[in-house]
Amino acid sequence: MPRHIPSLPTRRLAIGTLAGVALTALVAAAPAKPAAERWSATISTSPIGAHLVGKPGAKVKLVEYFSYTCSHCADFAKQSAVPLKTLYIDTGLVQFEYRNLVRDPLDLTAALLARCGGARAFVGNHQAIMLAQPTWLGKAAKMTKEQLAPWYQGSEGERTRRIAADTGLDTLMRGRGYTKAQVDACLDSDVASAEILGMTNIGQNADRVAATPSFFINGKNAEVSDWPKLKTRLDLALKGA
Repeated sequence: MPRHIPSLPTRRLAIGTLAGVALTALVAAAPAKPAAERWSATISTSPIGAHLVGKPGAKVKLVEYFSYTCSHCADFAKQSAVPLKTLYIDTGLVQFEYRNLVRDPLDLTAALLARCGGARAFVGNHQAIMLAQPTWLGKAAKMTKEQLAPWYQGSEGERTRRIAADTGLDTLMRGRGYTKAQVDACLDSDVASAEILGMTNIGQNADRVAATPSFFINGKNAEVSDWPKLKTRLDLALKGA
């Protein structure tokens, strides 16, 4: 019995269906297109212990000297967090370097805690501590001289643990997933303390930083202290001005 041959329209439909199935299979098998690289995920530490965020070969190198007990530093952290990250760091235009310039024992305590969890945890810890500044700094401001006296007694680890407990900084860090043992280990770190105090010394004596926050763009003092003015300086530096 002769085999039935489909009419031309039917054959075209069959071929089109097979082609569609093949194309669908190829699309499904093809690897997904990678998302644009976000340079804010590139985090390292400098030889002096500062945290570097962004593309190593970025045209603009931005350095901030900051203090955790500085309200203007907290304001900058809040205002700049999204635009600095998305417009400048993620795009590879700017590499941002965080440098401590500690002013007091409470500042040192916060700086030690910000380093808990290693380099990749630093930015999140930094932002959390800065955003909560009114709470823990407010507690410190209400303490009497008698209550503050233990902050200056004993070893550095003993002092910073008291400060963290009195201000609630230890509670803040435990809320971020750190155990008491981990928090205490961060506060007891002689290496971290030496790096933080070393950066402070560089800022005060080598870079002549007189106030926080202070910003340096490609090695030169930007002479501004807030995000809107710093953004203008960054844009000029990117244009080569």
